[in-house]
Amino acid sequence: MIYLDEAATTPLKRDVLAAMGPYLGPEFGNPSSHHEVGEAALRALDQARADVAARLGARTGEITFTSGGTESDNAAVKGIALAQPGGRHVVISAIEHPAVLESAAFLGRTGFEVTTLGVDHDGLVSPDDLAAALRDDTTLVSIQLANNEVGTVQPVAELAALAGARGIPFHTDAVQAAGWLDLGVSRLGVQALSISGHKIGAPKGVGVLYVQRRTPIEPLIHGGGQESGRRSGTENVAGAVGLAAALQMASGPADEVIARRDAFIARVESEVPGAVLTGHRTHRLPGSASFVFPGTSGESILLDLERRGIVSSSGSACAAGSDEPSHVLTALGYDREVAQTAVRFTFGRSTTEADLAQAADALVAIAGNVSSATTLNGR
Repeated sequence: MIYLDEAATTPLKRDVLAAMGPYLGPEFGNPSSHHEVGEAALRALDQARADVAARLGARTGEITFTSGGTESDNAAVKGIALAQPGGRHVVISAIEHPAVLESAAFLGRTGFEVTTLGVDHDGLVSPDDLAAALRDDTTLVSIQLANNEVGTVQPVAELAALAGARGIPFHTDAVQAAGWLDLGVSRLGVQALSISGHKIGAPKGVGVLYVQRRTPIEPLIHGGGQESGRRSGTENVAGAVGLAAALQMASGPADEVIARRDAFIARVESEVPGAVLTGHRTHRLPGSASFVFPGTSGESILLDLERRGIVSSSGSACAAGSDEPSHVLTALGYDREVAQTAVRFTFGRSTTEADLAQAADALVAIAGNVSSATTLNGR
């Protein structure tokens, strides 16, 4: 099997599992317990927090461990908006992850006004559009760093600077960007940033929310006051250790991945009739190549690929049970029928040139079969 769906989840790295091992067994303590067993767990949690903070260029007190990207997005969007006195306006983009879209929709139901910025055909938010949307009562802007379906990378530093000039907190969903892009929070200029462990080789069920010091945030989960009161509940020590380890391992040069990605895209575009690349051609994640195949069935292509040993997806794995066309692709201007032909290939540094060549071979063969069937039906 060739696994090309790493935007959905990544395999747990062996070294990450080894780092987690002690906290899944002998070092089982509750980090809130005031004895040696608990304090050993607390030391591990503190070290994981320091390691994550170092990767982000943040202070340790600005790092909150969560259950994953969805919780981090919810906590940032709802928590920051609700904590800002006097303002009832938030700004998001039309292609955000559902965790941001639905959080904003919740705020809309509680009296906030939500401005949703459109994107161009490549999936980019216009800085001019954001500048025009900002108001004196804007309490939060949330725009993702990189899109999970088409891979487009947003100019977050430029966008955040516009909000920052007016004292408006800026949150970015960096779940897909982690491991690929520079997440230095000072360079990005953001006040909040979300990460999910299982996108970078850590286990499912652990994430991070960075919130800049002095940025007011209302906790969503109340209780014993863990995580400096921002997220109550006994911490997932093993998960935090694993996420910190994975974040350390996931970084590094991506030039070779970009070269393999671009060769794969070029071959699909040249040899698969009608294939259309979605997202920005160059401002995209290194390990992301997504297409629509007008006139075909995206679902049938996925099934044919899997029969040939290639695992990919039609887009987001986070909209459970939905058969609606991608909100990302319709926002980019694709009609519903074309959007439903989408196929997404996402991969990591261990994916080889031969793996992508085999995937391209399979797509070419499937396209040939579709063409032959169309010709026969035409007769």
